[in-house]
Amino acid sequence: MASNALSLLPSCCRSPSIFRHEPTSSPLLSTRSTKLPPLARTTRLAISTDQTPVFTTSTAATALSESDKSKTKEEHLALEEQASEERVSLNQFFEQAKDLLLRSEEQYGTGTGPPRWFSPLDCGTPTNHDSPLLLFLPGIDGTGLGLVRHHQKLGKIFEVSCLHIPPKDRTPFTDLVKLVERTIRSEHDASPDRPIYLVGESLGACLALSVAALNPDIDLELILANPATSFSKSPLQAVLPLLQFMPDSPNLSLPHILSTITGAMVASLEKGVGGLPLPQTVEKLSRDIIEPSVSNLSVLADILPRETLLWKLQMISTASSYANSRLHAVKAHTVILSSGRDPLLPSQEEGQRLKSLLATCLEDAFDMLTVIKNVGIYRRSKERDFVSDYIPPSPSEVKGIMEKNRWVNIIMSPVMLSTLADGKIVRGFAGIPTEGPVLYVGYHMLLGFEIVPLVTQLLEQKNVHLRGIAHPMMFLKMKNGSLPELTLYDDFRLMGAVPVSGKNFFKLLSTKSHVLLYPGGVREALHRKGEAYKLFWPERSEFVRMAARFGAKIVPFGAVGEDDIGDLLLDYEDQMKIPFLRKSIEDLTAEAAKVRSTVDGEIGNQAMHLPGIVPKFPGRFYYKFGKPIETAGRKQELRDREKAHELYLEVKSEVEKSLAYLQKKRESDPYRNLAARLQYQAIHGFTSELVPSFDLD
Repeated sequence: MASNALSLLPSCCRSPSIFRHEPTSSPLLSTRSTKLPPLARTTRLAISTDQTPVFTTSTAATALSESDKSKTKEEHLALEEQASEERVSLNQFFEQAKDLLLRSEEQYGTGTGPPRWFSPLDCGTPTNHDSPLLLFLPGIDGTGLGLVRHHQKLGKIFEVSCLHIPPKDRTPFTDLVKLVERTIRSEHDASPDRPIYLVGESLGACLALSVAALNPDIDLELILANPATSFSKSPLQAVLPLLQFMPDSPNLSLPHILSTITGAMVASLEKGVGGLPLPQTVEKLSRDIIEPSVSNLSVLADILPRETLLWKLQMISTASSYANSRLHAVKAHTVILSSGRDPLLPSQEEGQRLKSLLATCLEDAFDMLTVIKNVGIYRRSKERDFVSDYIPPSPSEVKGIMEKNRWVNIIMSPVMLSTLADGKIVRGFAGIPTEGPVLYVGYHMLLGFEIVPLVTQLLEQKNVHLRGIAHPMMFLKMKNGSLPELTLYDDFRLMGAVPVSGKNFFKLLSTKSHVLLYPGGVREALHRKGEAYKLFWPERSEFVRMAARFGAKIVPFGAVGEDDIGDLLLDYEDQMKIPFLRKSIEDLTAEAAKVRSTVDGEIGNQAMHLPGIVPKFPGRFYYKFGKPIETAGRKQELRDREKAHELYLEVKSEVEKSLAYLQKKRESDPYRNLAARLQYQAIHGFTSELVPSFDLD
């Protein structure tokens, strides 16, 4: 609730936690409509670079001249050329809020008129014709501009509409619930297969929860920022009765309510200032504690004059009680963004409370679109399609992942080798195909240590975006248990990992993707002592005929180095001999989704556990990609199970040869030890690919 609409603006103002609630049952879903029902005229807003806004109604958007359209398009292109993470300042918010109020007054009179929807023009047109609908429900400010810094990015994948509640509107909370209900009902009836996203902030979060509780049959996704369901614990409760004494002037309102929470005003109110009576004490403190800019204060005074502020705070109290009494009925998938710097509400504490009521928790940096990607809630129909609904990471998101893992690549200084068509082994990725579909099949190091350098180096040096086939536990946590929190896998989901299934494998190859597959799976990544670099592949092929169907190139690869970063102290066999660890393994395995449950023997032993590892002074990672194996034109041939099995064994053999080659060659690497590499890098620069290794044959 801190600053309400403002709290969804610069991330520097807050440090949010992200909580995710999985639905307790599969909600019914919906069809597609082209526009919202006209509760009132739907206004569209565009803010130009010179801060001169243009408003039109949605039915009259063609009134813009061609030159205006051209100018708007140029402005959008200019904005896209800027860093995608550019923060919109509070001054810009106030400017847009001021313009919105002015245009609203022209249509409805000063601060009056019913609540209505508007669509920011800077959202543009969604890339896909069947993009889902996103409705933003504002906080105490009521402007509907709380998503101002997210509009452009969200507008590429959603149809965005925002609820505007004029300052002098006195619509009760229950009527606001009915208003939003009518909207989602109309959308659901018109588009029963399309999900509807409700993004609510503080008061708007209570509104979203209430609507979801009353409409469990509608397919809703909730994203809630600092829900005001904790209003009963807010310090504002003590201030609420005092608002009647405050003068209605530009120097009062939300900033001074914020100052109240510092304790300065409350402490002074208890004893008065200079013997002044209570009303004069309040007025003096309101003047002296904060000195924000006069222009912003005047806008804020228009948005939240005393009477409106009093009305909104009373409404929040009602909304909080209303929503809390119905939390048990909320079936929708819910993501909660909780600020650690919210002076008005105990938002992080509330996030934990809602987590206990609504289920699992995630944490990450705050950007609305990145959050949606990380938690995997974007979809355009009843079920999420992990391939067609996938939104590739933006350049800034890729940069963030690269920066986050930069030291892994520097410390491990991975050696990358590939094989050309003539069989020659070369440094780098020259032997890697550029055009998909390509299937990378390899050895899974202990705990998957090899993944980060593999994915980041291929993306950075070859511009190849790997889509991994991953264990289902990275995508769904059914209950609060001992499995790692889903936030641990945010970057994997952001980079396009998909749950293991024949359907997802088929779709990735059909879209000519570069697919990463580990046939050894969990058993290989959680191997026992003495099993390093041993493959645990199924007896029969699981991928050859599918690859041949799409003519995919198969690139076998090996990766070594796990034994240079740690020694396996407690493996599965050791832990199963210790009662409390055995119980933990059994619980973890029962909690995790089953993979290869029908396979017998060690291959089917997918027991979940955390190996006990004693760290070593780091060595180095080595990768070797074998010669790409063509399947194009072999579809008919490889339909024969025996022929497919022969190719499967060939791929497996190539992986084993790569592992043997790397283990042998690394013995002659003078820079295998971290100390030697650090000495070299101190002289030549900390760029991993510059560090030499062994001589190639």
